[in-house]
Formats: sequence, C-alpha cells, structure tokens
Amino acid sequence: MDVLATALPALSEAFALILQPNQIMFLMIGVLLGLSVGVFPGLGGIAGLSLVLPFMYGMEPVSGLALMVGLIAVIPTSDTFASVLMGIPGSSASQATVLDGFPLAKRGHAARALSAAFTSSLFGGLLGASVLTFFILIARPLVLAFGLPEMLMITILGLSMVAILAGRVVLKGVVAACLGLMVGTIGEAGAGGSLRMATYDIPYLTDGLRIVIVGLGIFAIPEIIALLRQDRAISKDAKLGSGWFDGMRDWFANIWLSVRCSVIGVIVGVIPGLGGSVVDWIAYGHTVQSSKNREGFGKGDIRGVIGPESSNNAKEGGGLVPTLIFGIPGSGSMAIFIGGMGLLGYDAGPQLINNNLDVTYTIVWSLALANVFGAGLCILLSGQIARLTTIRFTLLAPFLFMMIAFAAFQSRQSLGDLVALFAVGLLGILMRRFDWSRPAFLIGFVLSYQAENFTNMAHQIARSKFRREFEAGIEYVFSPIVIVLLIIVVLSVLVGIRQSKKVLPEGDIGTGAKRAPLIFALCILAYLGIAVWNAAGISLLSDKIFPLTVGSVGFVATAFLVVQMIRLPEGNAIFADREAAGEDATAPHKLWPTLSWLAFLLVLSALTGFIIAATAFALSFLRMRAGLPWATAALMTVAGIAFLCFLAGSLNRDFPPGVLQEYVDLPWPLR
Repeated sequence: MDVLATALPALSEAFALILQPNQIMFLMIGVLLGLSVGVFPGLGGIAGLSLVLPFMYGMEPVSGLALMVGLIAVIPTSDTFASVLMGIPGSSASQATVLDGFPLAKRGHAARALSAAFTSSLFGGLLGASVLTFFILIARPLVLAFGLPEMLMITILGLSMVAILAGRVVLKGVVAACLGLMVGTIGEAGAGGSLRMATYDIPYLTDGLRIVIVGLGIFAIPEIIALLRQDRAISKDAKLGSGWFDGMRDWFANIWLSVRCSVIGVIVGVIPGLGGSVVDWIAYGHTVQSSKNREGFGKGDIRGVIGPESSNNAKEGGGLVPTLIFGIPGSGSMAIFIGGMGLLGYDAGPQLINNNLDVTYTIVWSLALANVFGAGLCILLSGQIARLTTIRFTLLAPFLFMMIAFAAFQSRQSLGDLVALFAVGLLGILMRRFDWSRPAFLIGFVLSYQAENFTNMAHQIARSKFRREFEAGIEYVFSPIVIVLLIIVVLSVLVGIRQSKKVLPEGDIGTGAKRAPLIFALCILAYLGIAVWNAAGISLLSDKIFPLTVGSVGFVATAFLVVQMIRLPEGNAIFADREAAGEDATAPHKLWPTLSWLAFLLVLSALTGFIIAATAFALSFLRMRAGLPWATAALMTVAGIAFLCFLAGSLNRDFPPGVLQEYVDLPWPLR
C-alpha cells in the first residue's frame, strides 16, 4: 500500500500527459510510421526507429517518446501483412506466422487470418502493458538493491542470452556480441580520454560511432538491398477474401491459447537479449504441443496464427521491463529505443524509475494506447495496404536510400556520417550473408558504453575495499544478487548451447564453399587482433581494461571458430552463405552491382551535395534500373525531392553538403 501511495502522484501525472492532444497526435504519427514500415518485409522496428532517431534532436521529450512508442508498438502488428499476404516474414518476430497464415491466404481466408492476428496482437499488447504497469510498482524497491556489481552482472546476462540464442552456431553469436562491444569502444575513452582504434588525424572517429549509423547500416541497408535484388513486386495480388468476424470468433474460441502465448511473450521479452527472434517460435511450438489435433498445422490452422501473434506484441511490453528498469535492451528495437531516450535527455535504468516515474508510466500507457490505435488502423486500412505490396520494390528503393542517407547525416551533420553508413552497411550485408547474429552485434554495441562504465566503477570501488579489508571486497563483489545472477548466466549459457541448433536462421540459408565464410571470419579475427594490440598499448588501466578483456575473449573465440572452419567439411552450418542457396542465390540481380547504387548516391553527395546528388541518383535509378520512361522518372524524382525538402524544412534540418558547396554559394536546399 505504501508503494502504491507513493506512486499515485506519478500515475495521475502520467495519465494527464498521455491524454494531451499533442501527445496523442505524436503517438498517432508514430503508429502511422510503424504501420508504413511494418508492411514491407525486413524493415522492422530496428530500421523504423533508426529512421526517426535523428529527428529526436530538439523534440519535446514526451512527444518524442510517444512517437517512438507508437512506432515500435504497431510494427509487430503490421508486419503480419507481409507474412500472411506474401509468405515473407515481415520481421524476425513474424516468421512462425507464415507457416499457417500464408496457406490460409492462398485458400482465400486472408481476411480471417489477418483478423485473428490483429485481435491476438491487440490482446497481447494490452496484456504486456498491464504486466509492465504492475511490475514497475513492485520493482522500484527492488531496484534500490542493485549496485554496480549487480548492474554489471545484468549486462553480462543480457549479452550472454543474445549471443548464445542468436543463431545455429554458438561461437558466431559470441563473436558478434564481442565485435559489437569492441566497435562501441572506438574513440575517446570515457574515463581517461585515451583514443581507442582512432587517431586525431581522423576527427570523426574520436567521438566513436553513433547508434543511428549502426542501426541503419546493420539492419536497414542489408534488407533493402536483398529486396531490391529480386526486382519484383512484393506480392502478386491484393485479395483479402472475407471472414473478418470469423477471425475474431476464432480468437475468442482460442482465448486461453492467446493468454498462454501472451504470457510466454512477456516472459521472453523480460529476459534481456532474447527479443523477437525466438518468441514466435517458442509460442508456435507451445501451440502445436498443447493441441490435441495437430494435422492441420503448416497447412492453414488458425491456431498457428493466434499463438505467435499473441506473443509478438506481448513481448514489447515485457521488453520494456529490462529496458526501463535496468537500461538493458530486451531486443534490437529496444536497443535503438534506449538511444532515442538518451537523445531526449532520459537515461534508462534505475534512475528513470526513481526520478521520472511519471515519464515511465507515460511510456507504458502509450504502448497500450498505440496497440489499440494500431490494431484498429490495420483492420481499416487492410485493403489499401494490400495494394501497396503490389508495387515493384524497385520503385520504392531509391527513395528509401535517400531517406536513409538523409537520416544518417543528422547524426553529426558530417560527410563522415555517409562514409560510416556505407562501411557499417557493408558489414551488415556480410553478417546477413554468412548468418552472423546482427541483433547480438547491435546489442553489444549499445551496451558497450554502460558495460565499460560499470566495469571501471566496480573495479575501482572493489579495489579500494580490498585494500582496506579483503572480506569487505569479497562481500561487495559477490553479493547475494550477484551470485544469483551469475548462476542464471551460467544456466542460460548451458541451456543456450543445447538449444542453439534449434534456433532457425533469418530465412532460407544454404551452405557453400569454405572460402568466402572463412575469409570473412579471418577479417573479424584480424580486426579483433588489432583492437587488442591497440588496447594493450594504452597507458591508463581504466581505459584499456574493458576493451582488452572483451577483445581478448572475442579474439580467442574467433580463432577457435576459424580452426573449426578449417577442420570441418563443406556443408556444415558453420559455412552458411545466402549466395550459395536460397532466394538471394537465385536473385536476378547480383549483390555488388546493387550495392553500387548506394555507393553512387553517397559519393555523388560528397562531391555535389545531397539534393543535387539525390536528384541525379533517383532519376538515373528510375530510368536505368527500374526502366521507367524519362517523364515518369522525372515526375517521381521531383515528388521525392519535394517530400525530402518539406521534411527537412518542417524539422529545421540541413542536407549533407559536398565539395561543390565549398566553392559555390548556393541557396537552400542546395547548400
């Protein structure tokens, strides 16, 4: 009762905040953006949040939070369109929905499948928000018991879960997480200011890489390139059939299945790092195992839609538990969300719960409200959205590339942003090709800064305690909470190793020759080796202890992986290569020529400035790659440039300048 009485003022203030017209407007904008992003396969919550992240600068904090929450809340709902209508997972969290949703659509029951999915998503989202509401009340006293060693162990728990359960090959997940941590240490150290993997000759790297660049490069660019290579419409037709009310009745008839799978979603979301890559498969497996008659699964059983979709949205509420309370992202999208909160002036973690409880509950209730808006809009706009999927992706790709380049530039307003975007995008493409865990890399990158801070502070305090009294130091480092968390970490690793082979990759991946996967692994080994050598040369202990430790672990793990690759025969899962088999291998357009279009846009931007480059790029792409007539290509280019100018003018943003702008004084938006 005391806890509730203490929280009541914050609850009433949060209720007043969320009902303000301005906040509802930004929430609706976020819902619409999430709806737009979720329709297209591959552009999930990570890519969507990465696109809006640069525009958080200068926004009113609560409005910015409403925008981001609206976006992440509706994507697990709207990505169902791609899964049901196209048979393509809209995101990693909707893979299982394809198994029964797409067969239902082919049988003329798309409306029934979508209706059941949207109803299940709405229920799961509301349940997740309800759990989070009450959990925060009891969590506040618990949070006070967490000191630096405990927070460090929570960070390690998050990293261990995402690394082990992120793919079929355990070592790849471990190395990907270590690689993300090491990339996060590039630049000046927070403690002593030593430079890691950077020099003052390259000023851009002294401040490290921004999460906006990393999020766009690791996820958005690889997925857009993959879709562009197919050179076809996403869907062949936009027929939905009938049966909207049948889908709702199906959900009600299986309401207890929806409840169980929603609880599974919340639990998986709470565990740091698991996120959407496994929750739908866990829920689908439970759905099949708990059913008496299983013959229809995989052929169009409505329960195969209700189970996974109930868990998808519920996991967003669960994912906010470690995100808000401990500052540990529960998924890749939550990692971006933490970055957005930082841009708005809020640091996720115990200080948010203790000092900004009203803001915390504003986020939670925005999530619930966004689920209601999102489910309603998905049903209302289903017909129109289905027609959008019949547009050739080739007509959409140039404008997505332009938006990504514009968004990346907002990171530091530097041409280095574009260079970094291409470099990280290339890494993302290779990680996707060879089935390396991109969520593990991203979460490692996001956690790098706070993991290093926790490590340094815990090390300094423990060392001072050990000097005074050995037992006091032991008691500080190995508190009961730390021991419990350490046991959980060990168990999660052991269970993860046993279950890792059952974790499915992102889509259909074949295995090829040893050469290409081995060369990529050797490149990672070389980078980690150079990073360790660089860290060893730093004089300050506080600046080198973290990168030296993490880099050494990553180097040893990568070396062991390379040895395995040399010894194992071709055909093993360790040699996964999308270019050897699957949709990428049979794509009509090759990978590198397709990527060269993005390189063309970025290089031309560096020479002539963004608007001139974007105009030439869009016109050339639509004429040469899409094969449109000159008049149509010119009209679409003008419309795209006008939209970008409107967006930049409304948000008071500049475009990337080039060498030309140094010599010629041009008016906005050309300057």
